[in-house]
Amino acid sequence: MDDLEGKVAVVTGAASGIGRALADRWADSGMKVVLADVEQEPLDVARDELDAIGAEVLAVRTDVGDAAQVDALAAATLEHFGAVHLVCNNAGVGGGGPMWETLLEDWKWVMDVNFWGVVHGIRAFVPHLVAQDEGHVVNTASVAGFAYAPMMGPYNASKAAVVAISETLAAELAMQGSKVGVTALCPGWVNTRIHESDRNRPGGPDANEELAAGRQMLAEILKAGTQPDEVAHLVAAAVREGTGHVFTGDEWIGLARARLDTVLTEMAVPDEA
Repeated sequence: MDDLEGKVAVVTGAASGIGRALADRWADSGMKVVLADVEQEPLDVARDELDAIGAEVLAVRTDVGDAAQVDALAAATLEHFGAVHLVCNNAGVGGGGPMWETLLEDWKWVMDVNFWGVVHGIRAFVPHLVAQDEGHVVNTASVAGFAYAPMMGPYNASKAAVVAISETLAAELAMQGSKVGVTALCPGWVNTRIHESDRNRPGGPDANEELAAGRQMLAEILKAGTQPDEVAHLVAAAVREGTGHVFTGDEWIGLARARLDTVLTEMAVPDEA
């Protein structure tokens, strides 16, 4: 989809991080932008800042883990702008610790946002894209969808699922001869506040001291990561070129390749009966 001027983009998790950078990129490209986020105050700030530079923008508070709210987001988009062309299912949270100690509530929270948020976005928006035979879907996964670090079980599982459903969606659209494109965004470390995502955790941040120390360590790592606007630049190129996967550096491609090579090398071949 190389002609973005005047088209309509929807971005979830749009009030900060990669989502905010994507919203800025689409506005700079002349698109009308629908901002969705679970946090009302930062969402209002993002709306006001984009409005101040002359962008046509709509802000809709949305919990992507709730199918009804994502359906309402789609309805608001169509009512306000009359169309939708680019959908960025981007909202995401972090979560982890030893899997045998991770609360079921935390598994549910991470999967609700990272996995079900994407599913809800596909169900709510893709029928409109298919009907007009034009558009693109960007699902934010992670390099963690390919290579699985310890202490990140829920996050790894959710992102592997996003990679799988993105590739499946692309195959299904191709089977129908649809012009709708799909991109799985698979970044490595990015300078965002995902280490603080448990500010939106049901019940509030986990008080576990070990997890708090881990979050602080992650914060230092993320500071040295790719800037969100650089990620948005890569995504914009992928949307225009129809690229199926976006990584944020050769080192992350190498990590995914090394993991696959390890799996293939260690595969056990059953003896012939």
